[in-house]
Amino acid sequence: VFCFPDPRTDPWPLVYSPLPITLLFTSYLFMVALGPSCMRRRRPLELRSPLLAYNLAMVALSSYMFHEFLVTSILANYSYLCQPVDYSRSELGMRMARVCWWFFFSKVIELLDTVFLILCKKQVTFLHVYHHGSMLFNWWSGVKYVPGGQAFFIGMLNSFVHIFMYGYYALASLGPRMRRHLWWKRYLTILQMCQFVAIAAHSSYNLFTECPFPDGFNTAVFLYILSLLALFLRFYYRTYVRGKR
Repeated sequence: VFCFPDPRTDPWPLVYSPLPITLLFTSYLFMVALGPSCMRRRRPLELRSPLLAYNLAMVALSSYMFHEFLVTSILANYSYLCQPVDYSRSELGMRMARVCWWFFFSKVIELLDTVFLILCKKQVTFLHVYHHGSMLFNWWSGVKYVPGGQAFFIGMLNSFVHIFMYGYYALASLGPRMRRHLWWKRYLTILQMCQFVAIAAHSSYNLFTECPFPDGFNTAVFLYILSLLALFLRFYYRTYVRGKR
């Protein structure tokens, strides 16, 4: 199943071929490599209004996707332990496939996070670039081959976390006067790591049970999530443990 594109999503925008997403990823890496050099002799831009609008829009999009993942999975009686992909063109099957596409497309939109960091002359870390760049290909393959099934759990959980994450960024974009209200940044990082643990457990569980969902996809998700968890643990230690000392 994993080797053959889903005929429902295969012709959809950005999914039909790996070329568009590969060009986008290459352009992203060029921007990361050259952007800071272009900004070196320039003042950081004041982007308070665009940042506020962008982050609020991402809160709205994340809320919509979480709602669609949750409601569709309930209406379709999805299993949270083992859910094969529904390849039918039923109303609920297509609804789940569409929200998977929107989740994939949200990863394209989220590349603007890096653009704003560069324009504001803030540090762009390896963790940031690795996470944003790799998610493009991860969810391109998810939408092309397994739009729904086990994958819905990842999208639903990540959309939920992003409601709070972009809410935090929206408040932070209001300026220094909001700083005293953002004491919960540390707990946002903990929430992100809890998400990774849940996804790792969910994917690994299905590697040891009889579930008609591609083991290759679950293995790839499990290994990728472990890499993210390791990087986030390192970030947490350097920021909140060693940094505080």
